[in-house]
Formats: sequence, C-alpha cells, structure tokens
Amino acid sequence: MIKNLIFDFGMVLVDYSFEEFFKRHIPDMERCMAFAKVFNTPEFQERMDREEQPIDDIMGEVLKENPEFLPEMMMFKENYPDIVKHETEGMRELLTRLKAEGYKLYGLTNWCSKVHLTMAQYDIFKLLDGRVISSEEKVVKPEPEIYRILFDRYGLKPEECIFTDDRLVNIEGGRRVGMEGIVFQNAKQYETELRKIIASRMDD
Repeated sequence: MIKNLIFDFGMVLVDYSFEEFFKRHIPDMERCMAFAKVFNTPEFQERMDREEQPIDDIMGEVLKENPEFLPEMMMFKENYPDIVKHETEGMRELLTRLKAEGYKLYGLTNWCSKVHLTMAQYDIFKLLDGRVISSEEKVVKPEPEIYRILFDRYGLKPEECIFTDDRLVNIEGGRRVGMEGIVFQNAKQYETELRKIIASRMDD
C-alpha cells in the first residue's frame, strides 16, 4: 500500500527558469549568453547542489577563471530568489487534498543551501512532513545514498513510496532502490498517474 509521496522541488513544487532570470537581469543578450555558458552548466549546478564547499568559495573559484563576470556574479548572488517564478500551478491544492487523505508528504531535492530562501517564500513547502536537501547531505540525485537518507531519516519503506521528479534519470535512481516514480509534467498528469499506481497497490 502506498503511504508516502515524495516530491522534487524545482519544476514540481515550484517553477523556475535560469534562462529567464539571466535575460531579465542581464539585458545585453550577448553578455547574458556568455555568462550563462559559464555559470549555468551541469558541472557548476552539480557543484552548487552538492555544496562540498561554501557557495561563495564555489562561485569564487569559477569567477577567478572568469573575472570579467564579476558584476553578473554579484547580481546572481543578490537576486538568487528571483530564479523561482511561482508555485507550480495546481500543486498546493493537490498536496493539500493528498495530505487530507492521509498521505505523508516529503521533499527530495538537488538544491544549494539558498533553497531556504525559496522555502520561506512559498507556502507549499509548509505542507511537507520532512525533506532531504542535497546540499545538506553532500550527495545528489540520482546517487542511491540520497534516497536511502530519506528512507532512514523518516522510517520509510521504499515500496510504500511514490517519487515524482521532472527528470527521468532521478526517477530511475529511485527505482533502483525500490521506489516507484512518476516523471512530472503538470499537476493533472501527476494526479492521474498517481491514482493509477495507488489503485494497483491497494491490496499490497
């Protein structure tokens, strides 16, 4: 039986866009694109999400190799919460209903420690019964350890959980440790797939 619902944060609970953020704060498009190529890469984002060093040190190391982007980096640090645009449409209402139905709700996200600025802004995070954040654990999805941290911390059985994330690779990481998953597109699609899985597990 399904008892626990696990949610990624970005593009599941809240909507964000680095591309829109950069365009909004760096009006010179050529400079904007050049900055994004340096600071919006998978490598940089993983370093931020894992946060084995303080954020300022990570940014400083990259800036040392690209000193011409000092003004943009200061803008990035000062306006970081603007990356998130709003809660994902329909998700707060859905989580409220699911919680009322008796499901426990948990967060599992790859995000730097600045995530707490975002969490303070949006009420949807108050619905969660617990959370695991990559920067606090120094491991990232889809590494198996981050899923196990979630299970161990809250006493969860993987087979009683459903995880949703906007990236298939992270869903597959959850499946490798025994947790079913749904690749998130929107609230309606998520609920439809969720109800099907729950119905199929009613006799478990």
